[in-house]
Formats: sequence, structure tokens, C-alpha cells
Amino acid sequence: MKPRGVNRVVIAVRDLEEGKDLYSRLLGAEFLDVTEESERLGLRAAISFDAGVELCAPIPGRGSYVEHFLGKRGEGLMGVVFAVDDVEQARDRAAEVGIGVQGLIADYSQEEIDQRLQGRFRKYKEYMLNSNERCGFLLVLGQIEPR
Repeated sequence: MKPRGVNRVVIAVRDLEEGKDLYSRLLGAEFLDVTEESERLGLRAAISFDAGVELCAPIPGRGSYVEHFLGKRGEGLMGVVFAVDDVEQARDRAAEVGIGVQGLIADYSQEEIDQRLQGRFRKYKEYMLNSNERCGFLLVLGQIEPR
């Protein structure tokens, strides 16, 4: 497994539209709404792959990680998505150092990538780790291969 750097930072916001407006104006970034993919996690999300930013807002009353984060810490940097060349090896390595896997959060077929992510990638697979206690932030490992 080889690291490929930081893919993006994950920022918790209370209101997704306000967050998109702020970071669009601040960074000149365009955001792709990925709420359809993230609703099962109890959140609404938008990603700017060019700026390396993901914004996450809770769906009220769903008890999501983002909702708990905002209640404890308020808006701000919540996590980091690290890109790797082999996400299964990276997941196993995390377990070896005592960081468990919370779950597989994305594993898209090429058809899904084309429909949901503007066809930007050949492979898109991510695991969320139980990293808060050990690392102090949400850590996601992703095998994200550009087209």
C-alpha cells in the first residue's frame, strides 16, 4: 500500500447551502451535490474535487456523526480523506495499528461513478475508520483513481 496524499478535507457545517456559498466565494470552488449518496449516513454533502473540500451537514434528528460533531465542537474541520493505492491493504493496516473500521462508505461501479460523480474516476472506494479517540479526527481511506 502506498499513500497518495490528502484527497480532501471534510468540513462540518450546519447548513449545506450556506456552507457551499461561503466556500464557493472564498475559494472559487464549484461543489457537486452528493446528498443522494450520503443520506443513508444521515447527512447532506457536497464535494469540490478541484478544491479538495467536502462539506457535510446533518439531516436533523437522524443522530449522524456530523450532528454529534457539531453539538460538541461546532462548525469546522471534521476529518481528512487520505488517498491510497490499495484501500483494502490500508484498511488492514489501520486494524494492525489499533484503528478499527467503522464501515465501507462508498464503493461505486463505473456506471455509478459516471452518474453520481461526473465520470471523473475509474475507481472510487472509501472506508471510514473509528479514528477519533486515537487520532482526534475522522479519518477516511480512499482508493480514488482519476480517469
